[in-house]
Amino acid sequence: MTKAAIIGTGFFVPDNVVTNNDLTQWMDTSDEWITERSGIKERRWLKRDDDGFTTMSGAEMGAEAARMAIENAGIEATDIDQIIFATLNSDVFFPGNGVFIEDLLGLNCAGAMDVRNQCTGFIYSLAAADGFIRAGTARTVLVIGCEIQSTALDLSDRGRDMAVLFGDGAGAAIVQATDEADRGIIASVLHSQGRYARDLYGEAPMGNLKDRISAEIMAEGRHYPSMNGQMVFKHATRRFCESITEVLAKGEASIDDVALIVPHQANQRITDAVAARMGVGNERVFSNIAKYGNTTAATIPIALAEAVREDRLHKGDLIVTVAFGSGFTWGANLIRW
Repeated sequence: MTKAAIIGTGFFVPDNVVTNNDLTQWMDTSDEWITERSGIKERRWLKRDDDGFTTMSGAEMGAEAARMAIENAGIEATDIDQIIFATLNSDVFFPGNGVFIEDLLGLNCAGAMDVRNQCTGFIYSLAAADGFIRAGTARTVLVIGCEIQSTALDLSDRGRDMAVLFGDGAGAAIVQATDEADRGIIASVLHSQGRYARDLYGEAPMGNLKDRISAEIMAEGRHYPSMNGQMVFKHATRRFCESITEVLAKGEASIDDVALIVPHQANQRITDAVAARMGVGNERVFSNIAKYGNTTAATIPIALAEAVREDRLHKGDLIVTVAFGSGFTWGANLIRW
């Protein structure tokens, strides 16, 4: 049976490092306050020109991550026949960033689609890539998770709780058809619960509002993301563990079989709580949130790429990728590396 295997990974983060101490110039905060509540020490933000535009677009960051993944996979860019781009904010209202990737990489009219599942975007995208390959619709799929968060943060005391958490970055994976029995995506589980959508969301711009934004919305700060932190933490720790348990059962494996859990990098306290509840030592849970903060759809592919380069993933390893986020949505993938 044809399966979908990750054969290459890559990532890109801006050079501009913003430390916790740097944030004190805009808001009443401290390195101790941020570290204690999130585990984050620094993040990467794209620099901006005099007109406020970032020095790179999201598609350009995604293309850089993709080029690394293509080289790592040992394929040609033109081998890619499907692009899946996960992001919460495309560079323009439409179209999505996937088509810009097709152009930037010089692909041969590859299919392109965008997934807007925020923190779980890469989980859903891997499941979609697996489905495309198993169905015979595609053979080589480029999956990208990418975010520019820095342009949408309220850098004041009003927005402090959100602004300290997020960073910019991109990660990519090449997913390709394989006949190897001991390799590939084994199972995925995907869930949502829309009743909690407004506990973590970005209200504006709005597609059903004339001109899509108003002066009133901007004056009230409703164009900035908002979060019910306690609600998110409570649900995240529960759903992370449920997803891991469910995907392991679906793949007929146990937690003892797992070499590495690669979770969405939302908050170090969440990661630690999940590891404790699952009875897994920190050495079996990948974490890089201290360096990059929360890059939403990009956290898992960045983490996968770093895990490979840190020699923490080896052929034959059983790994779990898992995420929870806005929507609420959550899910996991079980993968034989």
